[in-house]
Amino acid sequence: MRVVIVTESFPPDVNGVAHCALQTARHLVARGHDPLVIAPASSSAAFAGAEPPSPSPSPAVSLSPSPRTASPRTADSDAPCPVVRVPSLPLPGYPQVRVALPSRRVAATLAAHRADLVHLAGPFVLGVRGMAAAARLGIPAVAVYQTDLAGYARTYMGAGEAAAWRRLRAVHSAADRTLAPSSAAVKDLEEHRVPRVRLWPRGVDTVRFRPELRDDALRRRLAPNGELIVGYVGRLAAEKHVELLSGVCGLPGVRVVIVGDGPSEPSLRTTLPGAVFLGRRTGDELARIFASFDVFAHTGPYETFCQTVQEAMASGVPVVAPAAGGPIDLVDHGRTGLLVPPHDARAVTGAVRDLQAAPELRASYGRTARATVEGRTWAAVGDQLLDHYAEVLGERTAVVA
Repeated sequence: MRVVIVTESFPPDVNGVAHCALQTARHLVARGHDPLVIAPASSSAAFAGAEPPSPSPSPAVSLSPSPRTASPRTADSDAPCPVVRVPSLPLPGYPQVRVALPSRRVAATLAAHRADLVHLAGPFVLGVRGMAAAARLGIPAVAVYQTDLAGYARTYMGAGEAAAWRRLRAVHSAADRTLAPSSAAVKDLEEHRVPRVRLWPRGVDTVRFRPELRDDALRRRLAPNGELIVGYVGRLAAEKHVELLSGVCGLPGVRVVIVGDGPSEPSLRTTLPGAVFLGRRTGDELARIFASFDVFAHTGPYETFCQTVQEAMASGVPVVAPAAGGPIDLVDHGRTGLLVPPHDARAVTGAVRDLQAAPELRASYGRTARATVEGRTWAAVGDQLLDHYAEVLGERTAVVA
């Protein structure tokens, strides 16, 4: 099967859309299919020097520098399939996010690749053009819903949710099938009259993320006085509401460790006194950090899935997360972690305090969390995706017949 993946983001970008698109391409190649990726061009800075150097952590902590990406040729040659880049610009106020510019390459690439199916990853700008090109060429399209854009509009503009949903509904309604990553996302889409929605969750690398990577030397550097380590991993941006960890920073015997970068970092360094900021970490180093946490705390209320929660669970770490969006499916309250009301800093602090006081409960939650995700490999969910593809192609064939 010849598949073109049109994605709003792709490595070297580090985010959920980019990671899922990469894993999809890898799985298609592994199963003998022929994928091609269309993605926005990253900035020359991102390619020339790669990931920005991580801000210096606190003086008591010394970790290896963040990995750096290579030149554009090397970056895309590491991809499992050909990658076609279209011109892009940074999003104002959030330069880590690139927005694709109009380009004829999308339609030309679909035609040249003789695509049997188009996979639209998080469609909003480039994906809209991909959907239009697929419709003109008569190619079936599967749209993957990954970002709560209405929630982002509410966070950044205080309005615009209705407009965001109109755009989402337009592109997803044109697709043969929309795949949502969680039951909450399915419900949101159906309530906003998006048709043909099916559930497709995300996989996790249970080989990379595992409890055995817990590193006592790293823990001593992060928490030299034996503090309970509460970690957050993700973008540092307004919609993540990482400031809700401020009360956790004030708990005696607790050290908050923040992994990630983004526009909110300067303000968070003030809001979260005593926290250790490690900057962006990836790969095996990130897995070692995850496994060295005692508790993983996620604060964002707008997650359609929340991959970092699943990576923490694979690492054998109990989770505190909001009872909203993707975490509702992932966290079994009272078995693998604790769900708290969204936007509630006191509830986050209280949940961490409860886990701090119960080491045996933390260990039990961590063991159960690991067991829960062991079957959720990318290979397993990749095969589910291929089943969706086959059904869509079969439905198109039946209509033509």
